[in-house]
Amino acid sequence: MTTSPIHVTVLDDHALVASGLCQYLQITRPHLSVQTATSWLELERWRHRHGCPTLVVADIWLADGNSLQNLAAWRQRCAATRWLALSGDDDPGLAERARHAGAQGFVHKQVTPESLGQVIDAILAGQPWVDAGTRPGRLAGAAAGWTALMHQRSLTPRQGQIFALLLRGLPNKRIASELSIAESTVKEHVTELLSKLGVRTRIEAITWYQAQRQRAVS
Repeated sequence: MTTSPIHVTVLDDHALVASGLCQYLQITRPHLSVQTATSWLELERWRHRHGCPTLVVADIWLADGNSLQNLAAWRQRCAATRWLALSGDDDPGLAERARHAGAQGFVHKQVTPESLGQVIDAILAGQPWVDAGTRPGRLAGAAAGWTALMHQRSLTPRQGQIFALLLRGLPNKRIASELSIAESTVKEHVTELLSKLGVRTRIEAITWYQAQRQRAVS
């Protein structure tokens, strides 16, 4: 039995950015079919040739129009296509506007490639992801919130370190290298960590944490 390919289109009018993200996803997630488009016109041409992509990862501000303004018309043609909005803008209301426009996710362009890959995994799995970002005025509150969360879930200091690295999208091998411990030890901590959080997978843990942070800043 064959499965339909998962088509991901990276829409960004900075060709170097689009190409870099495309190459990263092709290397780290070879099961995805990834292509780039630098304009809405190019995205439409791709759709006419190949059909609607599974996911579009799009910069909000493009030379030929605001992605959120065009999203409603796009969804009439490709209702099943999921949408992840990207922006380097620090506007605190942008994430909410992206959600209201119909995007399944929003992330700031300052996230690491590993974290962005995790967000894409979550959206492809049907889990929405809205990250309003942490602005300077919230840093102290975020630190206090992290400490309270660790205490609430009875996480050990080591589990807190591993959770922080897991949130960056690092695999067990990288986490082990960062902390100078055995990979088998990381696996044991991750298993216990997921149990304490009441989730089954790393993606669910990341999504759970994002939901906790959203409630804390709302």
